[in-house]
Amino acid sequence: MTYELSLVSAAIAGTALYCGLKRYKSKCLVKIYGTETSYPSTRALLNEYCPSLTSPTLAFMVPTPYLPTGILQTSFCSLQTLKRDTPSDIAYERELLTTPDQGTLSLDWYAKHAQGPISIIMAGIGGSSYEYHIRCLVKALGTAGLRVVVMNHRGLGRTPLTSPKLYNAQDTSDFTQSLHHIRDAYPEVPIVGVAFSMGAMLLTKYVGETGSSSLLSAAVAVSCPFDMLLTGRQLDRDSFLNNNVFQPLVVASQLRVVKRNYDMIKSDPLNYDMEALLNAKRISEIDSLVTARTQGYKDCWELYAAGSTTDYVDDIRTPFLVINAMDDNVVPPHSLPIDKIESNPYTALALVKHGGHLGFFTGLKPRIWYLTPVVEFLTAATRQESKPKL
Repeated sequence: MTYELSLVSAAIAGTALYCGLKRYKSKCLVKIYGTETSYPSTRALLNEYCPSLTSPTLAFMVPTPYLPTGILQTSFCSLQTLKRDTPSDIAYERELLTTPDQGTLSLDWYAKHAQGPISIIMAGIGGSSYEYHIRCLVKALGTAGLRVVVMNHRGLGRTPLTSPKLYNAQDTSDFTQSLHHIRDAYPEVPIVGVAFSMGAMLLTKYVGETGSSSLLSAAVAVSCPFDMLLTGRQLDRDSFLNNNVFQPLVVASQLRVVKRNYDMIKSDPLNYDMEALLNAKRISEIDSLVTARTQGYKDCWELYAAGSTTDYVDDIRTPFLVINAMDDNVVPPHSLPIDKIESNPYTALALVKHGGHLGFFTGLKPRIWYLTPVVEFLTAATRQESKPKL
């Protein structure tokens, strides 16, 4: 009798666990926003070629069991920056590009001499080609047959700072120059783009500014902060994530650039307060001391208010996929321009319940979930002979 009761108890417990896990997984279904009123819209492209986003059996982002919240996802991503494993183990071939003001950009190539389309990638604020999630995406795209190049902004990714001008996410001129350089070198090869966080904001601005003249055949923005003022306030408030993870890591990265290039930055005619800059503790302080002044604003809040990319969404004429998480502590879901994305057939949003900011780790052994959707979308877009005519 005891043995039979044990079997019954185990069966009940197993059934309850199975039902609970099934119910939990159903809540992790990817939600797609985008119009299907005409074909081939970006939403239609996803439906046909991206099962990881649209299939009823595959389109789930179930977080790693011990990373169930946005804070844990974001923190884990930050801790993986220098990790090197099989999915991220690559070697770059570097090319330096000189800007009209004698600044320097670096283009880190992977599989440069392959025959496939070209994907250009931009990291977020303070980031570079050396970050773990960037290297994982580079290898995934390269494995899928694309040539990949990561554009490192001025002073980042061991790029020499050769003019006082620093990177900011509102100025698309460096990215535009890099694209034209690549287009001139490979005039017949399709180019697609992927960018993260602040880099995604710059990518959004570029495809909106250029409209139908964009040099990109498709683009993906991951964890994109469309409303910079709201994101700036989110980053500046006191919280565990901001005070112990995001602010220290980003500020340290930016101050390393300042310390390595102290004399060059000090030579800027704007005459920055270098002492205050070196003692900055928050991103908003650095942006008020430097970035806002370079753009002619009195402080970071005026800069952020003018820096929103929401209004650029209406003008996008490139197949454009946005990937964000509802538990992103940096880019809350209410800041996403869902109405604009749904009204423009060139744009679509994949929104998942868990993933944090730049995290998106799934599996018992954490792996980056969005690699598959990005590869599916970009390879599908590059198979088209021309941009969709919507």
